[in-house]
Amino acid sequence: MSSEDPKRLTTMISAKAIEEIEHWRSKYPADRKRPPIIAALKVVQAENENWLSEEHMKAVADYLDVPHIAVFEVATFYTMFHLKPVGKNVISVCTNLSCMMCGSDKIVEHLQSRLGIKLGETTSDGQFSLKEVECMAACGGAPMLEASEIYHENLTPEKVDSILNDLGWEA
Repeated sequence: MSSEDPKRLTTMISAKAIEEIEHWRSKYPADRKRPPIIAALKVVQAENENWLSEEHMKAVADYLDVPHIAVFEVATFYTMFHLKPVGKNVISVCTNLSCMMCGSDKIVEHLQSRLGIKLGETTSDGQFSLKEVECMAACGGAPMLEASEIYHENLTPEKVDSILNDLGWEA
């Protein structure tokens, strides 16, 4: 287990966020310390401008009394967690087989052209980040993307333009 200060997280995030983590913690038996990792990371990420620093991940591990590696495994596995600063709006495009066969490559090209960035980059104004992700479990609606936690399926360049407009993109 971790040997650092379990109270450190309480100095890094708000009391309301700690309360939310405690809500999730209370749903499991006291000896089951790993189940609230995802919820805790989501709370901490939301409080840290939508990304998780190594320091934040270690603090979550210490707070939950789990090994640091347990938290790092979760944070690096799930694409909803961002391990570096990202834009206000994160656009995640599925490029797995079903989406690719239905045209996600054209959607990626269109997004890159409209936003003026490549996959893995953020616009200079900090408003948009573009990510490539594996299967998002929407094969029947391929191609698809997630923009600021909302799923959009059966994409066309016109639908993408509408999504960007709704998010406040001004080219």
